[in-house]
Amino acid sequence: MSVDAEATPSALDQRVELDISGMTCAACASRIEKKLNKMDGVRATVNYATERAVVLGLPPVRAEEAVAVVEKAGYGASEVREGEESQGYTDRVTMLRNRLVVAALLTVPLGDVAIVLALAPQMRFPGWQWVLLVAAIPVVFWCAWPFHKAAWRNLRHGSTSMDTLVSLGILAAFSWSLISTILGAEDHEGFWLGYGIAPGGADSLYLEVAAAVTTFLLGGRYMEARSKRSARSVLSALAKLAPSSVRVIRDGVEAVIPIGELRVGDRFAVRPGERIATDGTVVLGSSALDTSMMTGEPIPREVTEGDTVLGGTVNTTGALIVRADRVGAHTQLAQMAATAEQAQARKASVQTQVDKVVSWFVPAVLVIALVTLTIWLLAGGGPRASFSAALSVLIIACPCALGLATPTALMVGVGRGGQLGILIKGPDALEASGVIDTVVLDKTGTLTTGAMTATEVHTFGDASAESVLRVAAAVEEQSEHPLARAVVRRASEAELSWPRATDVTALPGRGASGRVEGDEVLVGNPALLGERGVEVPADALACVEAAANQAANAVLVAAGGRCLGAITVADALKESAPGAIARLKRMGLRTVLLTGDRRAAADIVGGLVGVDEVIAEVLPTEKAAVIERLQAEGRRVAMVGDGINDAAALASANLGLAVVSGTDVALKSADIILVRRNLNVIPDAIGLARRTLRTIRGNLLWAFGYNVAAIPLAAFGLLNPLIAGFAMSLSSVFVVTNSTRLRRFKPGS
Repeated sequence: MSVDAEATPSALDQRVELDISGMTCAACASRIEKKLNKMDGVRATVNYATERAVVLGLPPVRAEEAVAVVEKAGYGASEVREGEESQGYTDRVTMLRNRLVVAALLTVPLGDVAIVLALAPQMRFPGWQWVLLVAAIPVVFWCAWPFHKAAWRNLRHGSTSMDTLVSLGILAAFSWSLISTILGAEDHEGFWLGYGIAPGGADSLYLEVAAAVTTFLLGGRYMEARSKRSARSVLSALAKLAPSSVRVIRDGVEAVIPIGELRVGDRFAVRPGERIATDGTVVLGSSALDTSMMTGEPIPREVTEGDTVLGGTVNTTGALIVRADRVGAHTQLAQMAATAEQAQARKASVQTQVDKVVSWFVPAVLVIALVTLTIWLLAGGGPRASFSAALSVLIIACPCALGLATPTALMVGVGRGGQLGILIKGPDALEASGVIDTVVLDKTGTLTTGAMTATEVHTFGDASAESVLRVAAAVEEQSEHPLARAVVRRASEAELSWPRATDVTALPGRGASGRVEGDEVLVGNPALLGERGVEVPADALACVEAAANQAANAVLVAAGGRCLGAITVADALKESAPGAIARLKRMGLRTVLLTGDRRAAADIVGGLVGVDEVIAEVLPTEKAAVIERLQAEGRRVAMVGDGINDAAALASANLGLAVVSGTDVALKSADIILVRRNLNVIPDAIGLARRTLRTIRGNLLWAFGYNVAAIPLAAFGLLNPLIAGFAMSLSSVFVVTNSTRLRRFKPGS
């Protein structure tokens, strides 16, 4: 029995992925999908564009059962294993190319000879019709074999597909010509050629139609297969960034080993120009890393001892020794590739409707072709004209473009996003991107760095910035408070050294105190200094007030009973925040800042970045309620959060975008995951999603419009079978080519 809504989520956590061969249209994918879904307790999705099936609820040890189901349906299948690249696309492209070459080499002279013999009866020789028949046999039966094979497979299972129409059309044209040759014809009828009527000869020969249609359709399938392979290469580009070997250092000896043998905790060397083997921490050396292939960021990132690095990025300058923190499927690169791949397992709602249309479209076309033939015969159109109109209907109606419209665009869009650090987790995100009108942004960790930073050092009297930082760091290095960490980090960056403080005491709400080289040192707010009898100069109070006006904190530093200076500490805005907000507003989106900060601080940040509305003093647990309130007001909301405490809000929004780092790329509550540091990735993500959605809609409009307009023209005899075959092939190529244009999407466009 097929799985239903009662299937438990835990049962569907198990997953098997299959490479499918032998599919020639969307109807094939639909048929395999139905067969797999009849397996007990599973839910399967088959994607025609990627030629893969994802079977949920099936343990990997039972993968052969799914393979057997697919093979019983008449198709080939093999389990996709980690690290193995499918050869299906390459094999299919090669097969189609070989058949296309043979078809073209035979069709061109066949058509030329037919035309010459048709226009010049004096050049005809005894049995010339049989010569043409023999020349057409390899094209009709060997070159067109993929169509016939698929049609026969459909017939055995009591179903139809686009290949049914193609096979019937080719065989009908050849059979008509064979019968006409065997029975003979009167010269006064004229010799019918696919291109027109010429004087004298057989009544109706459609050999050049059968050959030319085969060639046109093979050409279309060949171009389609190449385009799909090219599109899939974008999707799998991330996975190919991982190196295959690594220079591991064990017992002081460097050795090159396969990447699969690397273990967590191993140290490995990375020379300039090499890729980082896996996610880790730099333990020796400094360099600049090129992350553009993973995140789209053109500026190299400087790293040194203690900094984290990601597998797949390129070391550009210095030599590094890195400790492996995550390996294999746990690395960010692996998760990004897996997320992009899994996005193909889910279908857009519009694709579901297309699948339903395709399932009844082919039988409907067969009926239309039969009705066309009957009406033409009853109307006195004659066998030749009647057969031509019915044949044109069969050929022109093939809805190949419908089956490709959605999955090819989704495949290229998801792949291109992965290259730009934008992980689109499925078609739901694309559909939501087309309707959102409001973007809600979290502050801490999203618009800001999420880490307190000492931005300025002010001095009073004859004190120097170095002396202020030195004594402050001596006291604060023993504290874990974020403000203290920021002060110590600033002193370290200035390459200062300081003595160890004694009698250090934390004073909650005021600061900290300690003794440094015999002097009492105070680091805190004006109230602390006032309590200890230290005069706070007007300049110091002005610094405190100015910092508060900028949503920052000014930490005063006193030593020996005198106020030496102030250190401004703030959760700094990301430099790209104002520009990203401006781009969102240019896209017609209303921007809202959502934060738990106090109103005054939130208003300052909101003004700096330029949002339309500020919602402040909201607890993390209340953020989802705010999203729901905005939706109740009629707004369609996209939520942008840092992926840590915004999970509920991300899930509640129409579109959830998580700005994440490290290994959090598989965040389940977000629809789109953003791994690029520059916040312009937010409008880029929405722009790419919208562009992909527009491409899907354009493809469907073309495909539906083409078939709706072409079938009546063919039925009324206004389309020659040759032109019909050529036009149908062009339709599929147009859809795939239009989808591959998404590869040219650039950040900022």
